[in-house]
Amino acid sequence: MKICSMRSLDNAPNKMAVELDVFVGNTTIMDEEVYQLWLDGYTVNDAVKVRMEGGVLEEFEASADVLLSDTMDQYRTFQMCERLLHSPAKLANQLLFQIPPHRQAILIERYYTFDDAFVREVLGKKLSKGTKKDLDDISAKTGVTLKSCRRQFDNFKRVFKVVEELKGPLVENIRQHFLLSDKLARDYAAIVFFANNRFETGKRKLQYLTFQDFAFCAGQLINSWTIGAVDNMVEDMDVDLDKEFLQELKELKILITDKDLLDQHKSLVCTALRGKTKAFNEMEANFKNLSRGLVNIAAKLTNTKDVRDFFIDLVEKFIEPCRSDRWTASDMRLYLTHYTNSAHILDTFKHQVVWDRYMGVIKSCIFKMYHD
Repeated sequence: MKICSMRSLDNAPNKMAVELDVFVGNTTIMDEEVYQLWLDGYTVNDAVKVRMEGGVLEEFEASADVLLSDTMDQYRTFQMCERLLHSPAKLANQLLFQIPPHRQAILIERYYTFDDAFVREVLGKKLSKGTKKDLDDISAKTGVTLKSCRRQFDNFKRVFKVVEELKGPLVENIRQHFLLSDKLARDYAAIVFFANNRFETGKRKLQYLTFQDFAFCAGQLINSWTIGAVDNMVEDMDVDLDKEFLQELKELKILITDKDLLDQHKSLVCTALRGKTKAFNEMEANFKNLSRGLVNIAAKLTNTKDVRDFFIDLVEKFIEPCRSDRWTASDMRLYLTHYTNSAHILDTFKHQVVWDRYMGVIKSCIFKMYHD
């Protein structure tokens, strides 16, 4: 940045001395609007058009040539910064660009921000060359430029590779290594978790669910069903499901295989629900089918294929039947609360801890997923 001022000093007849003050600074100037255009994959010429349409020429009384030159200059700066953004901690320690800390935080956060429409297409897929080949199609489908799709995909892959070698909590590792906000770090944790477990999210029946629906469910699974839920200093603690817990879930089958227990459970739940909901008749009629659905999902989670189909199974075996019976969201809450709590009163049911660990997540996920 340069600031110049000139003053003329008359010292003697017919002589004029000129005093010139010059201030030179080296803070890197970055226009946030141009940065966003660069991130969105606009070419320099397209970015210039967008800026002209936004009235920047009139605002700064500049010519089209000056605007083109400024845009090119900023694009060059962003391209030089990009390798530093791949390892955000390096941005703070380099001397090439003088960028204030608050501006660094904006650059990093924006660089790692992604489009919900894009992430929804790759969620649960392997972050490999095979998926990268599909980016042309994803770009055409979502309207996100191919360049932006590539940046976002490479970011997912980069975060995945870094955190898979680390011990400790997933969200915290992402936040510390990539200097992201808590919200964005949690979203990346969901992406890593889904990629690792290869959850199916692309089937037609799941299309109504948003990325944020899945991200919420990922948070529930990470906090309760992973190894990290019981041991907080092991590798892959927040990405691998707790195998011991998955084995213990098979014990829950007694709730549907023991006829007396099934009848007793139904009686307790229906007694608690009677008179509290218009959907009571449907709840009573479908109790055994719904209970079998939830317990069978639990019992099959030792198989990798059934883990992948977890969300499909929740929709097909529980959400769709309830939706077709026109349950409201509050009906769903009421039913699942009593369904979970009533199991504690069953005389011969001895797996309360596993039951609560399982149903805590199932309830939260279904509440989040039960919408149009």
